[in-house]
Amino acid sequence: MASASDYRRSNASYPKAIIGIVGGIGAGKSAVANELKNAGCLVIDSDRLAHEALDEPVIRSELKKWYGPEIIGSSGKIDRRKLGSLVFRNPENVTRLNSLIHPRVEQLRQEIMESVRKNRDILAVVLDSPLLMESGLHRQCDAIIFVDSPVENRRKRVMESRGWDAAELAGREKFQAALDKKREIADHIIVNDGEPALMGNQVREVLTTVLARFGRIYKG
Repeated sequence: MASASDYRRSNASYPKAIIGIVGGIGAGKSAVANELKNAGCLVIDSDRLAHEALDEPVIRSELKKWYGPEIIGSSGKIDRRKLGSLVFRNPENVTRLNSLIHPRVEQLRQEIMESVRKNRDILAVVLDSPLLMESGLHRQCDAIIFVDSPVENRRKRVMESRGWDAAELAGREKFQAALDKKREIADHIIVNDGEPALMGNQVREVLTTVLARFGRIYKG
């Protein structure tokens, strides 16, 4: 486990604790991130940044070249559902899309982090990224939380929130690191078994531990 004198992250000059979240699809990573936000942390949602990047003219134009005008929805923006159905058919498409989107997302992330560098009201920065480990973002973190949730719960969540069946979930997870690998790099495990209050208590305990390493006290 990392310590105050042995940071995992490559840039130890950033003054705030950086917390990463990993776990399976549908485990409830965003729910954990939201608890951290309510506790006073700044959450940087990589999915949201990626959606913003998709609508930037240069990226939208490139995707139109790759997949044709049908990739543009009636609103004039990228049809993300159609893009997903095209991209997740093979690893090469995933790699190509990531190479286009990830540099811009990283730029936006760094801009946000710099904007709160001196803001004492922000207790810590949370990186909510579905590819935290795969993209190497875990190396920027002081602490990593693994969100553990039974596969049955995860299937139910993605069915309700995204309309995915079990096969779709399994297919998408093939493009992510295995759960045991994510668990292996984690400093803390939070169990999300459908009891929000219990999950919230675990989040606050972890935050208290992480902040203590930076000489800060969580008073929530």
